[in-house]
Amino acid sequence: MHIEDKDFIKLRDFIKSNFGVNLEKKRALIESRLTNSIAQSEFEGFHDYLEDVFMDKSGSKLDDLMTKLTTNYTYFMREETHYKFMVDTALPYWTSTIRDHDLRIWSAGCASGEEAYTIVMVLSEYFGNTKRSWDSTVLATDISTRVLDMARNGVYPQEHFEHLPKNWESKYFTKVGPEEYKVTEAMSKEVVFGQFNLMGNFSKFRKKFHIIFCRNVMIYFDVPTKAALAKRFHDALEVGGYLFIGLSETLSGISGDLQQIAPAIYRRVK
Repeated sequence: MHIEDKDFIKLRDFIKSNFGVNLEKKRALIESRLTNSIAQSEFEGFHDYLEDVFMDKSGSKLDDLMTKLTTNYTYFMREETHYKFMVDTALPYWTSTIRDHDLRIWSAGCASGEEAYTIVMVLSEYFGNTKRSWDSTVLATDISTRVLDMARNGVYPQEHFEHLPKNWESKYFTKVGPEEYKVTEAMSKEVVFGQFNLMGNFSKFRKKFHIIFCRNVMIYFDVPTKAALAKRFHDALEVGGYLFIGLSETLSGISGDLQQIAPAIYRRVK
């Protein structure tokens, strides 16, 4: 199914203005991800579908559109080198520095929750019996309420566990179906999920973060938007704080006062 120029331009400009997502070179992606939904609906084509989305005052249809356009396949322990760095470097630094035992970690663009729950498992393994003396609840946000509902539900298919240590699977999940597992109640209490637009106002966060994960999100942004977001993340981090981005992403030339210290890992140095 083909999207006409005027509809593509309207969608492109609306999404860029409201969410910072750059669809300029994503025409084929738009057509591939939306064609089946449109074909199975009462709409004759993209024009009628988009008109319906823009007229929906509840925002639920726009949320569904954004979910289709921006959600990628993910799994537990994705880009494992980041978690190793977290255990070897970031957590030892912060646990020796933080005096009030308030460790603040943000999973920005958390999608269906695998990243946030992986962070919780890493923290549990790292702290062991001393974990209860730390406030280490993870904040996990996404623009899509649909994927946030999936994350809160915490039920995942077997294929998402391929990179997870086998004993973690039995320790942190309960089998609820032939090929499905649900996070334990204890683990679900370690994450606070909420909707947040990364183009929004960061001042809503009362305290700065020690670690921020924003991986495979900025692939949708153009350079000026990435630079502006990097500045927001810098300001949202404590001095010495770490920002993890996707291994296929870079802030080269636009990182400002964020210093790259490893592949896809940046640190606020001042």
